[in-house]
Amino acid sequence: MRRPILNHLFGLLGWLAASTAAAGTLELQARRLSAAGATMESIRIALDWPATATAGQLRVQAVRVQVPALGADLRQVDWHCQLRRLPEGGWGCTGALRVAGAAPAQLLIRLGEVTTTAELQQGQTRLRLTQSATRPDRLEAVLSQVPLAWLQGLLAQGWPQARLTAGRLTGGVQVDMPATGDMQVGGALDVRDAGLESGDASVVAQGVQGHLQLDYRASRDNTRVALQGRLEGGEWLVGSTYVALGGTPVTLSVRAQQPAAAGWRLDELTWQDGTALHASGMAELAPDGRLQRLALTARSETLAPLPARYLSAWLGLAGLSGIGLDGGLELALTVQEGVLQAVDARLHAVNVQDPSGRFVFDRLQGDLRYSAAAPVNSELAWQGGQLYGLRFGPARTAWISAGGELRTREPVTVPLMGGQMTLTNVRIRPPRAGQGLDVRFGLGLADVDVGQVAQALDLPPFKGRLNGDLPQAHYAGNRIDFDGGLQLGVFDGRVAVSGLTLERPFGPAPSLSADIAMDDLDLLRLTEVLGFGSITGRLDGRITGLRLVDWTPVAFDARLITDEKPGVPRRISQRAVQDISSVGGASLVQTLQGRLLRLFDDFGYRRIGIGCKLEHQICTTSGLRSEGNAFTIVEGQGLPRLDVVGHNRAVDWETLVNRLRAATRGDTAPVIH
Repeated sequence: MRRPILNHLFGLLGWLAASTAAAGTLELQARRLSAAGATMESIRIALDWPATATAGQLRVQAVRVQVPALGADLRQVDWHCQLRRLPEGGWGCTGALRVAGAAPAQLLIRLGEVTTTAELQQGQTRLRLTQSATRPDRLEAVLSQVPLAWLQGLLAQGWPQARLTAGRLTGGVQVDMPATGDMQVGGALDVRDAGLESGDASVVAQGVQGHLQLDYRASRDNTRVALQGRLEGGEWLVGSTYVALGGTPVTLSVRAQQPAAAGWRLDELTWQDGTALHASGMAELAPDGRLQRLALTARSETLAPLPARYLSAWLGLAGLSGIGLDGGLELALTVQEGVLQAVDARLHAVNVQDPSGRFVFDRLQGDLRYSAAAPVNSELAWQGGQLYGLRFGPARTAWISAGGELRTREPVTVPLMGGQMTLTNVRIRPPRAGQGLDVRFGLGLADVDVGQVAQALDLPPFKGRLNGDLPQAHYAGNRIDFDGGLQLGVFDGRVAVSGLTLERPFGPAPSLSADIAMDDLDLLRLTEVLGFGSITGRLDGRITGLRLVDWTPVAFDARLITDEKPGVPRRISQRAVQDISSVGGASLVQTLQGRLLRLFDDFGYRRIGIGCKLEHQICTTSGLRSEGNAFTIVEGQGLPRLDVVGHNRAVDWETLVNRLRAATRGDTAPVIH
C-alpha cells in the first residue's frame, strides 16, 4: 500500500451517516467523484443498517483512487467497516482496508462536527490523519514506522527516474492542498535505514539515518524543497563518488527548486562533518540528472577521515585504495556544462602515504591551481618522500594552468639516492569529454647511487652510478610509456634499459616491460656481489621482451656470454663451477686430467655462455653450442681442462629461482661424469 487517502471521502461519509435515519440498505454508485484534490473512479458505496441495530455495515469500493498532488495512484480499493455514532457526537467506522498489491490494513475514521480523523495500522506502521472543518484543505499527519516507499509517488513528481527501496519515517507532517495555489508539505521526520536508487543506478543510497526538517512546495510552474537536519549514518554512491558516514553526525542544509520541464537547481548546499569536511555551494542539474553547473568551496582541518568517508571510490579507480592522508586543505572548484573549469587548492602540511609502500609524500605545502580558461600560477613544495622504496628529498614546483592543462613553469630537481632526478615539461590534463587523465613529462637521472638503490630494494649490494634521460613519458589509460633509455654504470661496464613501459603503476599487479643490454661488465665484481663463486673476465648480454607482473618475471629472452677481451684473464673458481652446474642442472665433463679437478681452486676457460627464454613459467635453456639435448655452458681451456654441459633444456622457473638462491648461499655440489 503506497498511501491511505480515504480521508478524501470524509464529506461523502458524513452525508451517508445523516441518511441512516431511514433504516435499511443504501447503495450509491458513481462513475467518477472528485473531492479535496482526490479523484475516485468506478465507485460503489453500500450501507446496511438494520432497523433495530445500533450500528451499520459500510463498504466503500473503487477501481482507482488518485491524489495527483501526492503522486498517489491506488487500484482496487476496498474498505469494509462498522459505522456507529460516537458518544461525543459524530460518527466512527473501523474495518479492514485492502488495496491491490499491498498487505491488508486496519482503517479507523472518526467524523466529528469540527474535525475528522483517520488512523491506519499495518503491522508496526501507524499513520494518523486529522482534518478540520475550518481548514478542509489541510491534513495533519502523525507517522510512526511508516514505509518510505509510500512517498514514491511524491518523489516521482520531481525525480521520475528514482525509486525508494527501503526505509521508515517517524514524525509529524502538515500537508496543505488548496484548490488553487501551491501544495505544501512541512514537518520534522526521523529517517531510519532509507534506501534510494536511480533508474541507471548512477545514484544509490542505503542505510541512511537522520533527523530532517522538510519544507516542500509544488505548483504547476515550480517545485521547491528546503531541507535541514542531521545525518547519523548511511552510504551514497553518486556517479564515481562514494560517501560512507559514521561516527560524527553530519549537519546539512539544502534549498532547491525545479522549474517546470527543467532540471533541479540547488541554490544552497551546506555540509558540516566535524573538522573533517565543511562544504558549501550551489549546483544545477539537467532534467536527466547530469551535472551542468557546480560552484563549491570546502575546508578540511584534518584530512585523515576523508579517504574512508568520501574518496574511496575515486581512489579505488586510481588503484590507491587505503591511502592515508593527514594535514589540512582548502578547496574551491567550479564546473560548467559538466566540464571542470577551475580548481584552487591550498595544502597545509599534508602527508600522503600509500599502505602498500609504493609512494609517500611528506608535508606538502602551498597551492595548486587549475584553469580551463585564463592562465593562473601556483607553487607546491614537499619536504621529502618515497617512491617504491626509493627516498627522495625536498623540492619546490612552480605551475601554470590554462586551457584545461596544468604545466610546470621550470624543471623540477629532486634529490634521489645520492644523485638527483629532474622532471621537465610536466603536463597534466584532467579527465574530460570522455577521456581519462593524461600526463606527459620528461625524466632525467644523474649520478644516482646504485648501492643505495639496491639496499632500498633489498637487492645484492651492487655498486655504480645510474644515469639516463627519458625525454618523453606519457601516462594514459593507466599506462606509462617511456621514450629514450636509462644508462647504468655498474661493474666497470654499462647496462642500457630501453623500451620501458609500466602498466597499472599504482594499481593491482603492476606490469613492467623493457629491453636490457649489458656491455663489458667485470665478472669478478659481479660474482663477488652475487656470492656466486669467482669468475674473472668480461660479460656481454641482452634481455629482450622482459615482462614483470607485480615485479615478478613472467617472460623474457635472455642470453649472457663472455667477451674475449685481450689482456683480461679468464678464470673460474671451483665454487663458481659448482654454482653454475647446480643452477643449470649441468654436469662437469672430465678430460684425462679430470681426477685432478678437486685439487685446483680455479680453472681457465675459453668462453661461458648461457641463455634462458621464459614462457608460461618454463625456462628453455641454451648455451654456447648444442649436441642433441645437451648444451655447453662453460668451455674449458688449458690444464686441467673443464667443460660444464647442461642436459635439461626445460626448467621450471620456480625451481630455477630456488637453485639460484641456494647457489648464492653456497648450498651446492658439482655433478661429475
